[in-house]
Amino acid sequence: MSSQSSPIVEAPQPQVERHIMRREEVERKTGFKRAHIYNLMREGKFPQAKRIGLRAVGWDSLEI
Repeated sequence: MSSQSSPIVEAPQPQVERHIMRREEVERKTGFKRAHIYNLMREGKFPQAKRIGLRAVGWDSLEI
């Protein structure tokens, strides 16, 4: 029996596509409601929303 160890092979990480998440998608993914998300943002415990239009905001999917 050989005392050589076999090399460790890491599984490839799935490639996640980066996109802008609107509030509804953030709510579905986190389970948080609108008011809780904004409270956490104010406390610095949730990523800040980015303005994407006059009346629209979104979050970077890699931050959520």
